[in-house]
This record gives sequence, structure tokens and C-alpha cells, in this order.
Amino acid sequence: MRGAEKASQEKRAKGSKKPKTGRRKENAVVRYFRQTWAELKKVHWPDRQEATNLTLIVLAVTAGMSAFLGVVDWLSALFFSLLVELTG
Repeated sequence: MRGAEKASQEKRAKGSKKPKTGRRKENAVVRYFRQTWAELKKVHWPDRQEATNLTLIVLAVTAGMSAFLGVVDWLSALFFSLLVELTG
């Protein structure tokens, strides 16, 4: 009896194997790069004129904020130096 049960279990085990579909499971790193490439294809890349205009805007805002913060720093330093002189 035991020999027959073992043989039937072996048959079931052999028959339960999944047939190969011909395509292997994709590696996680390969899948990441495929998806990244697909997303990059969807991006709207600016033309030269648009990139130039946006760069000029960034530079103007940076220069304006630098000047503003420089003036605020200078005024606060002046205020605190006067405050130290009055209390000292």
C-alpha cells in the first residue's frame, strides 16, 4: 500500500508543476529602470527659449532675495549695535 501511495503522490507532484510561459519574472532593478524610462518619455521637456526664460526668472528672484536679506541683515546689525551702545 505504501508504495502505491508514494507513487501517486509523486505523480501529483510531477503534474502540479506550472508550464513555463517562456518569459522569466523581471528583475526588480530592470523593472525599476524600465518604469523610469517610461516616465521620462511622458515628461514635457522645455525648449531652449522656455529654459532661458525660466533660468532668468530664477536668477532674478535669487538676486532680489539676496539683496533683501542683505538689507535686513545690515539693518538688524545696526539696530543691535545701537542697542548695545545704549545699554552699555
